[in-house]
Amino acid sequence: MRETGAAKPLLAALLACSLLAPAAAGQGAADHHEFEAALSAPFLGGKAGARPLHLRFRYPGAASKQRLRWQLDLLDQRGRSLRRWQGQAVLHGAELWLNPAWEAGRASNAAAARLPAGLYHLRLRAAPEPPVRAARGKAASQALQAWRAEQAIEQNWPIAIGQPPALRIAGGKALPLAGQAAAAAPAADSAGKPLAELPSAERPYTVYLGNLHSQTGHSDGGGELPGCHGAQEPQSAAAGPAQAFAYAREHGLDFLMTSEHNHMYDGSDGSDPNADAVRARRLYQSGLEQAAAFNAAHPGFLGIYGMEWGVISKGGHLNIFNSPELLGWERNGAGELMADTFTAKGDYASLYQLMRERGWIGQFNHPGDSQFRIGGQAFAFSSDGEQAMVLCEVMNSSAFSSRSDEQESHLSNYEERCRGLLEAGYHLAFSSNQDNHCANWGASYSNRTGVLLPAGDSLTLGNLVTALRQRRVFATMDKGSQLVFSANGHLMGERFDNSGPLQFQLSYASSSGRSPVRVEIFEGVPGQKASTRLLAQDQDAPTITPAPGQHFYYVRLTQDDGKQLWSAPLWVSQQAPP
Repeated sequence: MRETGAAKPLLAALLACSLLAPAAAGQGAADHHEFEAALSAPFLGGKAGARPLHLRFRYPGAASKQRLRWQLDLLDQRGRSLRRWQGQAVLHGAELWLNPAWEAGRASNAAAARLPAGLYHLRLRAAPEPPVRAARGKAASQALQAWRAEQAIEQNWPIAIGQPPALRIAGGKALPLAGQAAAAAPAADSAGKPLAELPSAERPYTVYLGNLHSQTGHSDGGGELPGCHGAQEPQSAAAGPAQAFAYAREHGLDFLMTSEHNHMYDGSDGSDPNADAVRARRLYQSGLEQAAAFNAAHPGFLGIYGMEWGVISKGGHLNIFNSPELLGWERNGAGELMADTFTAKGDYASLYQLMRERGWIGQFNHPGDSQFRIGGQAFAFSSDGEQAMVLCEVMNSSAFSSRSDEQESHLSNYEERCRGLLEAGYHLAFSSNQDNHCANWGASYSNRTGVLLPAGDSLTLGNLVTALRQRRVFATMDKGSQLVFSANGHLMGERFDNSGPLQFQLSYASSSGRSPVRVEIFEGVPGQKASTRLLAQDQDAPTITPAPGQHFYYVRLTQDDGKQLWSAPLWVSQQAPP
């Protein structure tokens, strides 16, 4: 290509980016060679709010002596920083722990040094420094800024100073869980009105709780406990989907998805020129067969087999729940495709189109700040994607946890990024999963994705897909708690026209004696970036009259143990008064 004046800055930027890239292993950078930052702090503290603070940083595949910057802020409910801890550190290995002292936090003013009782947030921001100094110049500087933005991590979790009082909310009757519901749905309500004529929020539902993100030995999961400490070599673990389904069922889950990395069916994390294409395609089909056989033998449990499509670096992972075909781009040395259907690596626009045409649905997994690009734009809206994508992971536990007591302390929060997708125009419910790579499917932490099926419907893949399409979903960090949100008789997940006032209703229930200490209703505008705002706080049934136009609303509830729940949004098209 002949170099032009306009091409020179681009060439310099590309050169600078190449200098900034982390070291790769083998034939290509491993799919989990990304920067990680985690914050762990007890919800309740001791005297004057003091508590232990733990920061964990990981960057597999990075250069030796990788440098990083971090900043931890204590925020009030308006997002103002009251105390700050910050520093630089060096990763000499794959993992680094830091334990900043509570008392060492620098107060923003004298008043901030004396914190009154109440709810606050801890926010961790961290990013690695480029391993090689970039060249000078505007293009190199832009490349450096872009690299830092792509690598940056932000985590945000609530804490309490003092014991927060429980909220008095009307709540509601808990929906029955799987195994508690009647075998058949009633034909009418207590007044004799047919259920089909009732508002959707008044119909009977059953709650099913499970995990929609995990791996087995079909890709890089299934590591044996307790020695598992990360992703496995692709297809090296003996435990496959059937073992994962059995484990999850024994540990009380109603459903489990094994979402295998689509580009590891050649048995490698790069591209194996000697791979058997027929074997790769057959392995995916065998997973579907294992799920079908397990479900037939174990009614009441649903094993789901599918794929996690994409790569982390300059891409983004998403799950496809109901594809009978393996999608991919890897080829062996003979040029044979390691999949049933070709999909170009990183081409999300074409993937969304294919999913819409085939009727497949998906979930955005642990979304990163610069991922899911279309035309160079991160989080870009796609009308095909809007129809195909139904969930966004709002939080998950450590993908490499080896715990099986539901007490994993390293958790990741993606609410801000899911908001960005909602603001882009996607209609997404929140999910809460575990991304298990060890043989502890659904047992590393107490979080679950809750799905509402109409009373009397059996738990089948078809019925679950229908419920996900309708976004009848809530995300919870506590498997013993449930959250249902509605407005004017419309159940969370719905889209509807409205004229006049909007009456919200919130129903929360806990089987473990927990109580809410904070309820927040958020409002945003589809298609308008950074539009999400706190609309109402600590109210379970507020009434508002929205401005004419498009809106979405969702609820975040914080319990007295710090665990949080998120409802699916409601999408409202407010009509102007006549």
